Amino acid sequence: MPIPRRTSVRPSGRILYLTEDPEALRAQLAGGSIDFDPERHALVNNISTDELTPGWVCYYYDETLARYCLVGLRGGIIERDAIKNGGFGVIVSGRSKGCGSSRETAPYSEREAGIQIVVAKSIEKIYGQNCQNIGLLTTTDFGILDRVRRGEEIPIAEFTRGLDPISRDVVEYGGLFTYNKARLAGEVSPPTIDTPPRPMTLCEKIIASRAIVDAKTGAIGVPAVKPGDSLFVRTDVRFSHEYVTPMAESLFRAGFGPDAKVEAPESVYAFRDHLTFLDLIMPEAHKKMGLQEQAASLATVQEAFTQKHRVKLYGEVVRDGKTVGSEAICHNKVIEEIALPGEVVAGTDSHTCMAGALGCFAFGVGSTDMANAWLTRDIRVAVPESARFNLHGKLRPGVTAKDVMLYLLSQPFWKSGEGIGKVLEFAGEGVRAMGLDERATLTNMAVEAGGFTGIIEADEVVVDYLVKQRGLDADAVRAKIVRADEGATYMAVFDVDLAAIEPMVATPGDPRNGVPLRSLAEVAGGDVKINVAYGGSCTGGKKADMDMYAEVLRAAVEQGKRVAEGVHLYIQFGSQDIRRYAEQKGYIEIFQRAGAELVDPSCGACIKAGPGVSFTADEVTVSAINRNFPGRSGPGKVYLASPLVVAASAIAGRIVEPAAI
Repeated sequence: MPIPRRTSVRPSGRILYLTEDPEALRAQLAGGSIDFDPERHALVNNISTDELTPGWVCYYYDETLARYCLVGLRGGIIERDAIKNGGFGVIVSGRSKGCGSSRETAPYSEREAGIQIVVAKSIEKIYGQNCQNIGLLTTTDFGILDRVRRGEEIPIAEFTRGLDPISRDVVEYGGLFTYNKARLAGEVSPPTIDTPPRPMTLCEKIIASRAIVDAKTGAIGVPAVKPGDSLFVRTDVRFSHEYVTPMAESLFRAGFGPDAKVEAPESVYAFRDHLTFLDLIMPEAHKKMGLQEQAASLATVQEAFTQKHRVKLYGEVVRDGKTVGSEAICHNKVIEEIALPGEVVAGTDSHTCMAGALGCFAFGVGSTDMANAWLTRDIRVAVPESARFNLHGKLRPGVTAKDVMLYLLSQPFWKSGEGIGKVLEFAGEGVRAMGLDERATLTNMAVEAGGFTGIIEADEVVVDYLVKQRGLDADAVRAKIVRADEGATYMAVFDVDLAAIEPMVATPGDPRNGVPLRSLAEVAGGDVKINVAYGGSCTGGKKADMDMYAEVLRAAVEQGKRVAEGVHLYIQFGSQDIRRYAEQKGYIEIFQRAGAELVDPSCGACIKAGPGVSFTADEVTVSAINRNFPGRSGPGKVYLASPLVVAASAIAGRIVEPAAI
């Protein structure tokens, strides 16, 4: 019997408008309604997945998530069970719904709470794909709301307009697993890629080389692809971490049966890197809820999964008889040991794109995509458009790749949402002059404004790194390098004068809130005093970042200065290899003499799960992490800045550049 497709939907339930007006929001949650007027009721923009399901909510990975849907929304108005018990079927918000983390728990919590349709002015790429995978309908057409109110049966085509063919089929089948059952039964097939040869961008060339031609024979590779082509690509690397592996494993068993096996486990990796230090900062209230045990179970479930399927697990490290932290944050380790130029890398984390610094096509996916890929090795892709950023000139002293990204993210291309789902291809002599770690900052933060991924063409800097880091043969690495074609088509090309960029800071709430540091006092109404300075995470915990922290702190120590009274400076290493580097360079002594608190590898404070988080709303942090969405690192205010500014601010007690200390 054929697997049925959805042809229409008749949504039930109330419409919830997520407005900036707290009283209007409270009225709806209390059972009332509002006569929505866009002129009077501004919708909340940039609702991140951290707000949909805060970090602690993600310790659950079943229908329990419904109870905590949107409890992290700024303002603290939405409480446990409010969405689930509110009788809502449609949820409405402003621009960039689902920005931030790739956690599929976010749309899953909405679906399990009874939401059938998500309406927003724009929808972020990973969040949108996760919604498709689990059967949650999304649209940017606000005209749908009148039809919902009238109780109409709405054609499913209203929710597939503009989608690529595979995404359209996934929506019609009600989710990725059902689609794949139909695909395996021969009832539906991905479209044949018949794009004739054409000049291609860097990502397009990698996608074309990994395009699935015949899933049964394993044949891959087509002459060319173009933006919009819909296909499955063969992955070279698949990885997940303990925050997500359990949910993906549950979906894997539910979708394919208890005896399903992970295909090619030698190319699958798991990491115990997100919640390593959670016990150090978990509030007593959460412990009383049983969350300490629930969180600990994530690592246990992941370990059992890796043992069953013979998957490599990067776990915790014991030093002097004591467990001290993780082997590495997944993104740092993928660069250190795993990914190679020209490969396709899929990970259950939005910052998977960091590996694009090696010249590979690396991107984040949700739990359902990963569960499917464990069986098939394939990930569905609609070929994205690329925007090229030609970086010219030379950075001024004291200006870093972090400043470059905060500057770029503050530009209209990103603030308007035009960059959602686009590839950022960085090129030019300014990029070639950067070391690999600084390039990794560029690609890592490509996702902060909704980009698909970031990528940089590999060159001798990458070759030298892989030869020294892994002992690889230089010619073998060079043979894997993929280069963009002359004459490739880009949806936009930006020429950036690096010499014109100055030290930047992103003000709290969004990485796109970048302002020049020199104007921060004017923007903030005076000096910004801090309580916490955090140097760490995948973005700010690399070897080059350690160089920068050490440069500033060494100068401070030589002047007899230390971390300012009342300020905590945390320096957290991205991997044990990076920690060893800091030891060999003599940085550990410098950090300790300056009064820094050293933390072993883990995602830690970046996801509100380790030393460096805030505990009250009035605390202020300056941080080298990649995003500062509300609640991301605690209830306090988070400013983003370069490692140089983070270290200098720790000494000064307020946000400053090194010259000011």
